[in-house]
Amino acid sequence: MGKGFTIDFSGKTIVVTGGNRGIGYELSRAVAKAGATVAIIYRSSKDADEKAAEIGKEFDVKTKAYQCDVSDADQVTKTFKQIDDELGPVTGLIANAGVSVVKPALELTAEDFQKVYSVNVLGVFNTARAAAKLWTERKHQGGSIVITSSMSSQIINQTSENTALTQVFYNSSKGAVSNLAKGLAAEWAQHGIRVNVVSPGYVNTDQTSGMDPAVRAYQAANLPLKRFAQPEEMAGQTVLLLSDFASYQTGGEYFVDGGQLIW
Repeated sequence: MGKGFTIDFSGKTIVVTGGNRGIGYELSRAVAKAGATVAIIYRSSKDADEKAAEIGKEFDVKTKAYQCDVSDADQVTKTFKQIDDELGPVTGLIANAGVSVVKPALELTAEDFQKVYSVNVLGVFNTARAAAKLWTERKHQGGSIVITSSMSSQIINQTSENTALTQVFYNSSKGAVSNLAKGLAAEWAQHGIRVNVVSPGYVNTDQTSGMDPAVRAYQAANLPLKRFAQPEEMAGQTVLLLSDFASYQTGGEYFVDGGQLIW
């Protein structure tokens, strides 16, 4: 048997948006475990600095939290420049921040649309572009961007048989951002920049823990693996795509969904 291989991000700085909670927190931990310096971007959380310090202490790496509204392009550009100056050259981005509005379509408003799309689509674009600008302006050949989308880019989630989960803006935003990634991958391949998507299925997070237990049970029962994922189970595919082991992978969408899309 061989000695295997290790993904090593020592000497690299990776930005994680929404990296202080839920899936994002586990993604921050995963890249830190691989040796990366980690910059966590958050919008309004009160514990982001504390979470960053926890990760840094656990894995003995440099970490820092940066407050930034990802829907504000100028603020995003300034924040990425600050990270680049303070923590070392940014080499990777996990665009993970996302929000949802759950209400019937007949009740949705323009404000609801703006809330969802400003983060899930425009926010991803702003952060991806900020990273690409850093890389192209300093003539850095390469860089990897991994976008967290959702299996909802492809399906309509159900709460029971023939009953949809009422989140049409969320679903459509994830379809949009998955396609956005393909366009960015095509445009930026000439610069050696790779752009890929990881699309989670049902995951145990603070948000899903508040769901109706009957809905959770129905959703889990209809999965081939018959359970929700733990947040850390989203990390493996993301870390792989960031690494040089995925150097020939760009423009792809990779589903970590417990087999949901088999059906």
